[in-house]
Amino acid sequence: MMEPLPKKDINRYLLQSSEDEIKRIALELHEGVGQTLYSVYSGIQFLETNTEDTKMKNYMREMAEVLERTIQEIRYLSVELHPPTLSTIGLFPALQSYLKLYTSTFGIVVEIEQKGEEIPLPVSHRIGLFRVCQEALANIAKYADSDKIKIQLSWEQNRIQIIIEDFGVGFDVNAQLHSHGLAAMGERMKLIGGECIISSELGKGTMIKLELRLPSDFRQEEERA
Repeated sequence: MMEPLPKKDINRYLLQSSEDEIKRIALELHEGVGQTLYSVYSGIQFLETNTEDTKMKNYMREMAEVLERTIQEIRYLSVELHPPTLSTIGLFPALQSYLKLYTSTFGIVVEIEQKGEEIPLPVSHRIGLFRVCQEALANIAKYADSDKIKIQLSWEQNRIQIIIEDFGVGFDVNAQLHSHGLAAMGERMKLIGGECIISSELGKGTMIKLELRLPSDFRQEEERA
């Protein structure tokens, strides 16, 4: 009789299956829906340029502006779902790409810096770290009332540390420790062998520290993006 898989392996499998589907949807949004809308946008601009009717010209300009905003929103959603650079270039470029759209969407300035040279992690680890950063940034946009964020990535031979700081209202960590967002961040880090440490002070902001230590004989896994 086949032995049942450990819960950790089941959770990892479910997350990977979910990520594969998310990647497919993100590609369809970008290459399918996004490109179709851009074709419509170009057509409306052409008609606007070639019409003499002032009311119709103004109407088409308004429609073009709506389409332009929609295309931008789809682009943001596609990158939020699965940044293309995450699988091909690395974690830091993926975060940089995501943060440009994050700032344009929420108006929050994000300073990001990197110390050391990025370690070539398996795709599953990159995705895990990226998703936790995403969750942290989403929480800041919703609750922190902050207009500035600092992110620092530190790479050592067998250790990765990411520190995310906002300078907002802060919160009671003990009271919120079991909230879905914080719990999901902690669980994702556990699945890749890391930990998520959160500290916050009312009126002074919040610090999220992600730690991932790798075994001394660590080698990049051969995984499909």
